[in-house]
Amino acid sequence: MKRRFTILFVVATLAIFLCFSFQKKPDVYLFSYFKDKGKDGLHLAYSYDGYIWKALKNDSSFVKPQVSKDKLMRDPCIIQGADGKFHMVWTVSWTARGIGYASSEDLIHWSEQQYIGVMEDDTAVRNCWAPEIIYDSKEEFYMIYWASTIPGRFSEGDSSSESGYNHRIYYTTTKDFKEFSDTKLLYDQGFSVIDAVIKFYDNQYYMFLKDETRFPKPEKNLRIATSAYLTNSYSKAGESISPKDIWVEGPTIEKIGNKYILYFDMYRNHKMGAVQSIDLKTWTDVSEKISFPNGVRHGTIFRVPQKVLDNLLKL
Repeated sequence: MKRRFTILFVVATLAIFLCFSFQKKPDVYLFSYFKDKGKDGLHLAYSYDGYIWKALKNDSSFVKPQVSKDKLMRDPCIIQGADGKFHMVWTVSWTARGIGYASSEDLIHWSEQQYIGVMEDDTAVRNCWAPEIIYDSKEEFYMIYWASTIPGRFSEGDSSSESGYNHRIYYTTTKDFKEFSDTKLLYDQGFSVIDAVIKFYDNQYYMFLKDETRFPKPEKNLRIATSAYLTNSYSKAGESISPKDIWVEGPTIEKIGNKYILYFDMYRNHKMGAVQSIDLKTWTDVSEKISFPNGVRHGTIFRVPQKVLDNLLKL
């Protein structure tokens, strides 16, 4: 009897051990960002809870910018695509009519950098800022979108921003990052807008955007527009969801547990901030609860498997 009990105990213990051993490890969160003016390239930080972030590789650069005359790597956006690769786009210059692109299998070794001339067909275009990527699983294409100013194109908001900028959001689509659709207008609701990021939640697309209005009354805040379609028909922007009287930019969002956390660059305060929500309607400022490495600027949050982080931690 005693022997039988011992055997059962060993079998049960082994079963429990195997169960825990083969459980899938939860994903972790990475944050891509730039520092200073963006000349040294891509930086990465990681977090398990979305609040406390630690720099990887001693906060040194993973990728040095190589394209465009200015060779900048500002506003890096990274997503893991349907092909398993990590795809990154970024702002290459203050004045270029294109953006940068590179891909990686592991976030350590990167492809040759490409310059994608998304607005080169119009010589009047002043800039291509803060590109982002989203994958449409139904249509099986990637949409890249960004902010540009085309002088004289829009009368509304024409004198509302600094230095004569009057941005709108434009986009192109691609299946392979080699061939691209014609560039089209994505968002125009009568005001200067930059730094859009789009997510699919609750069966609709949410566009988190920055109202870039400076005159006659500063906005410089974050708002939400929605659409049933990825590439068109976005609503007017709602009321501000970012902290009152603080100028912010560079939103990026992730659902962590049952909360949506929207991060942003409080660029005049030289620090990151965040608001969170459980329903995408009511938002609470949690800026004092988050901690980022010093000097973090406009970036993107994305999930990766633990094994990807394990390799990054070895650097």
